[in-house]
Amino acid sequence: MNYRQEYEKWLASPALSEDERNELKAIANDEKEIENRFYGPLEFGTAGLRGTMYVGLHNMNRHVIRWATQGFANVIRAEGEEAMKKGVAICMDCRNHSMEFARAAACVMAGNGITVKLFESLRPTPELSFAVREYGCEAGINVTASHNPKEYNGYKVYWSDGAQLPPQHAAAIARELEHIDIFTGVTSMDFDEAVNKGLITMLGEDCDKRFMANVMSMVNDYETVKKVADDFKLVYTPFHGCGHKLVPEALTRLGIKHLLCVPEQMVIDGNFPTVVSPNPENPEGFALAIDLAKKNDVDFILGTDPDSDRVGIMVRNKQGEFEPVTGNQTGVLLLDYLIGAMKRAGKLPANAAALKTIVTTEMARAVAEANGLDCYNTFTGFKFMAEKMNELEGAGKNTVIFSYEESYGYMIGHYVRDKDAVTASLLLTEMAAWYYSQGMTLFDALNALFEKYGWYGEKTHNLVMPGLDGAEKMANLMKLLRETPPSEIAGVPVAVYKDYADGTARDAASGKVTKITLSGSNVLRFELCDGTHIVVRPSGTEPKIKVYILTKGADAQERDANLAKYSAWVNTLA
Repeated sequence: MNYRQEYEKWLASPALSEDERNELKAIANDEKEIENRFYGPLEFGTAGLRGTMYVGLHNMNRHVIRWATQGFANVIRAEGEEAMKKGVAICMDCRNHSMEFARAAACVMAGNGITVKLFESLRPTPELSFAVREYGCEAGINVTASHNPKEYNGYKVYWSDGAQLPPQHAAAIARELEHIDIFTGVTSMDFDEAVNKGLITMLGEDCDKRFMANVMSMVNDYETVKKVADDFKLVYTPFHGCGHKLVPEALTRLGIKHLLCVPEQMVIDGNFPTVVSPNPENPEGFALAIDLAKKNDVDFILGTDPDSDRVGIMVRNKQGEFEPVTGNQTGVLLLDYLIGAMKRAGKLPANAAALKTIVTTEMARAVAEANGLDCYNTFTGFKFMAEKMNELEGAGKNTVIFSYEESYGYMIGHYVRDKDAVTASLLLTEMAAWYYSQGMTLFDALNALFEKYGWYGEKTHNLVMPGLDGAEKMANLMKLLRETPPSEIAGVPVAVYKDYADGTARDAASGKVTKITLSGSNVLRFELCDGTHIVVRPSGTEPKIKVYILTKGADAQERDANLAKYSAWVNTLA
């Protein structure tokens, strides 16, 4: 693609507004910027689209949204008349332009004769997954960039099971997009006309009620919450996003009397004015929450990201300071608690199972298996967990009670097929209240789990490779590690090399190659002789390679020393 020709095509298009045209004219003398915006389209993958909000082919704007939706509409139409009638649920988060983009997508679907259930205003991502399932839709669209900075927006796509698109459907959309002109190849309909014709109907309170009934069905222990409610307190922040309504509602219905919400961050704002990054993985975003917690003698802080699919917690340590609990550790706490709470409530199913990703702590497996549960690995992404859940339960082999990944995503129950910070927030709070009734904070609880199951530790490194040559650098590093893998890492011999691309494991000593369960993903795993695992994979949504260190020590000191040692090796890869 000639980026300069594409730029001129956009400038000349009558589809552009005057503001959009002026934005492009303003970069007329900036060849690098023109190239960045027009060297090619945003790649449509299993996570849909994600990019910065500018006018251009390689950015998020209404033209790219309409183009992507036309490709999606073609795939749905190919499924037949019934699929078109089942239609699409469309949701949006708090970001700038999210409502505009959601309406643009709805108008294209309607223009293609596909019915749309459009949320009247922003809603949590898990509610979109729920709506697809609850209303029998063929597919779903969520306009969100999750926890990315304010400049970003995204376009997540879902299929009829409520999970994000499986690879074959994403590939089908990508093929369609190759043949659709971004301006002349899109069929749309006026919004009001589509509403009048019944092609677009609005979703709101009815869906909220149905979703929240399912969320509240996950409570295990109202009685303990009631016992501590006069004294137990927590602080909550939605980081200016979609959790602002339903998370406090869930916690209040649980019986929490002292819920302190960070007032500045309860304000819906796509500019996220109080944080550098609205990501609960970043502790600095909790500064206002920590201030509020300290003023009110609170030990437990909960924060959900802007589309309310991820949740992070902060707990007070023995020194009285707040420290983050990692996604790995939060999942271990929650899994261990759920097993106990479901047993006490008589709700633990026979043949219960937990799911985790290949880059999530092995401590989860230790907790599951010590309590008689099966534990299965999947690739990163909740669509793979949804597939595994459907496979296990369809075969009558297991009932999955908990699925999670290290990046602060948790899926509980059977009414959603994606990360769900609303339900997770509810159960994390129930858990904190239960430990409070035992005279323990979650800091105490986590250390008790280390004593019981072992001193596991994890660290994720992001090797950022931006720019036009970023993809090439990422490919070269993966090629190097695949073709000439290290025989030792930080002085510790590698025992087994696993390549999830072709689904093979090679024993370092004998050279023997065996097949592993998972294949088809560009991920490498080095299993070391001391039990440490190091996993390397390119991000699916950002220009970086992620390196995960999963280790264990005889105590906290050895664990931390291992993390430091292996981190030094990872830094040599950058």
